Amino acid sequence: MHYSIQTEKAYLLWIKRFILFNQKRHPKDMGEEEVSNYLTHLAVYRKVTSSTQNLALCSIVFMYKHVFERELTLLTGTVRAKAPTRVSTVLSDSEVMEIINKLKHPHHLIFSLLYGSGLRKAELLRLRVKDIDFTGNSIYVFRGKGAKDRMTLLPSSLIEPLKEQIARVYNIYQKDLAEGLGKTSLPAGLARKYPSAISLGLFHTCGVPVMVMKYNDYQQLLDQALTTPELALTEVEE
Repeated sequence: MHYSIQTEKAYLLWIKRFILFNQKRHPKDMGEEEVSNYLTHLAVYRKVTSSTQNLALCSIVFMYKHVFERELTLLTGTVRAKAPTRVSTVLSDSEVMEIINKLKHPHHLIFSLLYGSGLRKAELLRLRVKDIDFTGNSIYVFRGKGAKDRMTLLPSSLIEPLKEQIARVYNIYQKDLAEGLGKTSLPAGLARKYPSAISLGLFHTCGVPVMVMKYNDYQQLLDQALTTPELALTEVEE
């Protein structure tokens, strides 16, 4: 299952709330009636939105299906929260630029990328140096929403600011390495396969995996790749 960490945390939170609402009874001893009562409580007394109620329902259904291997059926009598009808408020281009221009570094660059490239917040915070193609004015997004990969545009006006940001974080990265830091967690089974990994994220301090120190001279290759951002990492490797 490819759920984001935000989804996992949200599911755990709503499952915990469901259990506490039922006086800490074990979920395996409860069923459709308790679930229906809880969802009704959220709609009637907590006045939650329909999306919040649906999130609570999905969390509980997930628990019963994948933990207890039990399907919930016939949630009759559940009062559903109503989705309000609203008119979307959309800022004009000039209003957006007025906001962005009042921001300072690094927030100015962050919001410019969000607006100009259509990146989601989590996608931007996971952005790696090797994901940026300066030659093709493109940004590669790996494991975005729904665990899908895609490619988006890199505005030409952000190329130089991004190169400057790479230089900044590279200096921080070198300092971290000198202090014995600069490591990061790896997804799936890569942590067992490559126990020593280095990280270099553009904005997020915890970073994300960039490459693995598999060879003795790989540090030199990384140095070259980071000091020549106009070249893709694969070009330097070749």
